[in-house]
Amino acid sequence: MTQKKCKIVQDVSSKLQVQLLHALPQIILAVGRHNRIEYVNSRAELYFNTSSSTLLRMVLEELFHFDSPVLSLVNQVQRGNSGINEYNVEIGWIRQKANELMDLQVTPLSLDDETVIVVMQPRTIAQKIERQLAHRGAARSVTGLASMLAHEIRNPLSGIRGAAQLLESSIEQEDRPLTTLIVDETDRISRLVGRMEIFGNNNLADHKMINIHEVLGHVLQVANNGFAKNIELIENYDPSLPKLLGSRDLLVQVFLNLVKNAAEAVSDSRTHAKIWVTTSYRPGVSFTVPGSRTKTNLPLQITIEDNGPGVPDDIRSFLFDPFVTTKASGTGLGLALVAKTTKDHGGIIEYERIGERSIFKLLLPHQKPERKSKKKPPSQVLEKG
Repeated sequence: MTQKKCKIVQDVSSKLQVQLLHALPQIILAVGRHNRIEYVNSRAELYFNTSSSTLLRMVLEELFHFDSPVLSLVNQVQRGNSGINEYNVEIGWIRQKANELMDLQVTPLSLDDETVIVVMQPRTIAQKIERQLAHRGAARSVTGLASMLAHEIRNPLSGIRGAAQLLESSIEQEDRPLTTLIVDETDRISRLVGRMEIFGNNNLADHKMINIHEVLGHVLQVANNGFAKNIELIENYDPSLPKLLGSRDLLVQVFLNLVKNAAEAVSDSRTHAKIWVTTSYRPGVSFTVPGSRTKTNLPLQITIEDNGPGVPDDIRSFLFDPFVTTKASGTGLGLALVAKTTKDHGGIIEYERIGERSIFKLLLPHQKPERKSKKKPPSQVLEKG
């Protein structure tokens, strides 16, 4: 091979390596002498919400807290010249409000160089499975609670209400406000039980093939004319997204709940209030539920993002459990209903905080409609002789 051809091959190989590094979903940093950052890939720029030109002028101490495991592991590798892997480590950076669970790999670039490679892998896939199972458990608990309430409370309530109305006609005028109070309170409890009965309904009898963009368009139209009329709503849709099998009314309720929560979050924010609604097709996402050998593919992704302050750290793990809320007048049933409805549609929902955005992400399956078998009448079936 000539020298010119050899150089061309090397250039192509070098460009391919750079493209591969930028395409990887992991956060990759190359750290040199005095902890100077010498290389970052595209995922690192996105995660740190900072351009590569800015990151390459920094040292690790300007990016991570002084007690960060990233700093200690880089120091160990530089001194010991051997790679270290740590899994399920809490990692945060200076501009991030909360730590995040990650798998961390730190390895030397070569034996005669101080440069080390830092690979950070957010544990999103594992968390999707864990959260899916947690949400299903929460949904089952709420469903059981709803059935119990409907059966054990609704009937006695009607008896109490009827007795109070009968008493009203036979007591003194000054005591009648007490019977009115009994009727009002039984009606209030009955309404609460009615709301809980929604969780007990597992029947998706009205399921059909739905255009999710039509659902989202309806939700945003309601939001624009009501609770989000002073908020910038940004739509970013993938037009090639296939239809999904589900209940239109239930999905409208899910996204109304999420958009309304986002609107309430940004209304208290001092920044320009924005909500992003995005759809995309991600064919690589799948999981297997324990006890089943069948893998579920969840390629349909819908995200609701806002630039509000986010969910407090102390309730993130319980966000989709019933009766968990940050609102003074909230019931804590909204996100529990969202999780249950998502589960009923065969999907999962998760929350994450990236940079200055709060993100609710729904992953749903692409299910084809069932084909009805066309059987020929017996008279048209030819008998074989």
